[in-house]
Amino acid sequence: MNSIVQKIFNGVVDGDTPGVQESVNEAIQTGLEAAAILNEGLIPAMAEVGRRFEEGEYFVPEMLISARAMKTGMAILQPLLVQNNIKAAGTVVIGTVKGDLHDIGKNLVSLMLEGAGFKVIDAGADIPAERFVEIVNTNQVDIVAMSALLTTTMTNMKATIEALETAGLRKKVKVMIGGAPVTESYAQQIGADGYAADASRAVAVARQLVSA
Repeated sequence: MNSIVQKIFNGVVDGDTPGVQESVNEAIQTGLEAAAILNEGLIPAMAEVGRRFEEGEYFVPEMLISARAMKTGMAILQPLLVQNNIKAAGTVVIGTVKGDLHDIGKNLVSLMLEGAGFKVIDAGADIPAERFVEIVNTNQVDIVAMSALLTTTMTNMKATIEALETAGLRKKVKVMIGGAPVTESYAQQIGADGYAADASRAVAVARQLVSA
């Protein structure tokens, strides 16, 4: 690994936002391509953060700090990636369903997906089914990702899937769900394509869904 790319990797893993910003700018100045910085530095770093989370070495605060450092690097690279016509791994619209204002888990999943090279449209919290449909209708979306932290709002995941079907959009997108009360069996019950128990696994599920 290039020494500057290694610095970017370490900076993200350590959550060193100023260091990542400095190293990404340095990498660009030395002539490294934006795609290489992304694919060899930022994405592997977030994969390492995800691994440490799964192993119990990192917890949510550490993941958030690393994800913010990654996002700083992505903000610098984004214009160059667009300029060079580098396509994202896929486009995900993500939101917490209607009636549910919890967004910490959803925000973390958003950051992890961005760190894995996905374009993320963050709809926010308390999102009605019609809003998900509207976003899918007006964007090239690959995955609809929904979160719920309350058993009382979980039913709105099913309502959103039904709204996508009614609008004739269900076959155009994959649907993945997650959140504290959500289970794999519930995902199957409502006809979702994927379920993730945490932000790290959400990335793996999203990758599987876009490659399917």
